Amino acid sequence: MTQIIVRNLPQFYQLTPVLESSTNPDFVLVFLHGWLLSSAYWQPLIEQLQCHVRCLSYDLRGFGQSMTGTCPHTLISYVEDLAEILAQLEIAKVWLVGHSLGGTLALWGAHLMGDRVLGVVCLNSGGGIYIDQDFRKLRLAGRIISYARPQWLSHLPWLAGQFAGDSVYQPLAWHWGRQRLRDFVSADLRAVLGILLDSTTEQEVHRLPQLVAQLNQPAYFVAGDCDRIMQAKFVKHLASFHPLFQGGELNYWEIPNCGHIAMLEHTEQVKDLLLQLTVYNQISSASTS
Repeated sequence: MTQIIVRNLPQFYQLTPVLESSTNPDFVLVFLHGWLLSSAYWQPLIEQLQCHVRCLSYDLRGFGQSMTGTCPHTLISYVEDLAEILAQLEIAKVWLVGHSLGGTLALWGAHLMGDRVLGVVCLNSGGGIYIDQDFRKLRLAGRIISYARPQWLSHLPWLAGQFAGDSVYQPLAWHWGRQRLRDFVSADLRAVLGILLDSTTEQEVHRLPQLVAQLNQPAYFVAGDCDRIMQAKFVKHLASFHPLFQGGELNYWEIPNCGHIAMLEHTEQVKDLLLQLTVYNQISSASTS
């Protein structure tokens, strides 16, 4: 990965090159990972997409290899980071692809960055319904998890096996469990708690459907039918606020036999869907204009 300085802190990213075989659309696909994860989980998908379109993935501040400091860890501050990264890399137009919490960041990015964002695809990302007792439990569990992450956990092989099977329909390969465990213990406490607490307030949860309803860009939502972290009904609920859904157009898909990490569990299907919604859709629109 390559280093870039944002907020006087090193952030790590990967931007695929322009290939002669690529259709070279005039935008970049930008991938935003979820809570306690990193950009690593996008790599199998990017390997299949990079011959069609340039792809940018990066570790959010305080996660993966990217460092953090005393600056805010809010949804808006992370979108500001994204805007700075795009400015430094001189990327003018993007589609944002977000997983879980990254989907919320993608929606906020479309809201705050205007025409620079052509559209959004959210994987395993929904919400908009605030149940006080459930969110109190979520924040409490998040606090416990945040503090109970000693580094020595990463040296337990059997725990990597547990992480490989957590929140997915079928266990992932062992090395993905190892990656998830590594990201789990290495994430910065300030980032882990800050973004969790900011994104799960009653105000933020209720604001998300309003934000989706106001988007001028297309927004598509992909759920796993066996996702226990973000159930498909909550993904569809959020999708229903977008003008595409209200207008009767398809903006929601449900992948069978899929848990919470669709880009690893069904890489080929997600790749085909992303190409259909972004690259091929742009080519089709250009040919008819």
